[in-house]
Amino acid sequence: MAGTKAQRQHHIAQHIAEGTVTSQGHLVELLATDGIAATQATVSRDLEELGAVKVRSVGGQSIYAIPEIPTDHAVPDDHLRRVLGDWVGEVNRSGDLVVLRTPPGCAHVVASALDRGTVPNLIATVAGDDTLLAIASEGAGVELAEEISTLAGLIN
Repeated sequence: MAGTKAQRQHHIAQHIAEGTVTSQGHLVELLATDGIAATQATVSRDLEELGAVKVRSVGGQSIYAIPEIPTDHAVPDDHLRRVLGDWVGEVNRSGDLVVLRTPPGCAHVVASALDRGTVPNLIATVAGDDTLLAIASEGAGVELAEEISTLAGLIN
């Protein structure tokens, strides 16, 4: 399976969350067991984009970790545009509910960016695998759908 960059990075984040990734070479091997071919150079760039850092585990071993971004830390608008532009393929609305479609495994990334962004009229998000629900404030569903569509580059 070749997979997309987003899918590869999703697998990388999962392996790092397990707390067992000791090196880039090890990560290349783990991805291969997932059926994802990647070079060490590609994995290096992915780790940098994910913000992964080397830390000491309880046993003293050096492993990769992805620090959590504080929930009160706002995402810059350019980051929000990039995330939405890269991973939102479709936006639909029903009343004050806005449904976004993403590639498999990407909805949580988009939801996290929206939750920490400064999008007006957004109350909350709920993410699945490839679908995300954005809940607008009362009567603001149209505005929220238009704002997200614009940020994602789906409309001008």
